[in-house]
Amino acid sequence: MISKQHFLEALEIINKMFPEAHGELNWESPFQLLVATILSAQATDKGVNKATPALFERFPTVESMAQADVAEIEQYTRTIGLYHTKSRNIKKTAQMLLDWGYTDSLPQDKKQLQLLPGVGRKTANVVLGEVYGIPGIAVDTHVERVSKRLQLVKQEASVSEVEEKLMKVIPESQWISAHHHLIFFGRYHCLAKNPKCEECPVISYCKFGQERLGHDI
Repeated sequence: MISKQHFLEALEIINKMFPEAHGELNWESPFQLLVATILSAQATDKGVNKATPALFERFPTVESMAQADVAEIEQYTRTIGLYHTKSRNIKKTAQMLLDWGYTDSLPQDKKQLQLLPGVGRKTANVVLGEVYGIPGIAVDTHVERVSKRLQLVKQEASVSEVEEKLMKVIPESQWISAHHHLIFFGRYHCLAKNPKCEECPVISYCKFGQERLGHDI
């Protein structure tokens, strides 16, 4: 397993590789980011960004989405995986936010946010970090893959165990930025099927990459 010091050294290299790392979902209000993040589960940000402009033009606010017919929402989300469930969740989420009195903002309590349909811990961390700067590390497939390849956690570690370990190792002030940097590294360099190990500046910290290239450990 990698040491805390070596992981932070590797993370610093990753930071320099992708200094512009940021959330890639397009949104103009906290509610729109919440909707986009719900839609992004098991889907790509690129695919979500293709669908949401028309969706948000038709239903730009919490009120309009709460009053929308699910079948009409589905007309805008059908290119996204699991769109039936996600469309129902988006409408229910809008209705609950209205019931709670939120129209221009969102609950800033992570547990309350997770009471909304389709909102898990990852989505809550993304939204609270992006909108309100509340520290958190959202563990998506990229963050999980990189953490396991660098042996910060065991291969069988759960998503919550990955998040817990990252929060222990990375200073809280860097949680949000580290989340973005790890995602960019996983999305554009440490790919699931064809990772760029041959040209990876983090290779000296990565047992996975060294074994893949046949290097001595």
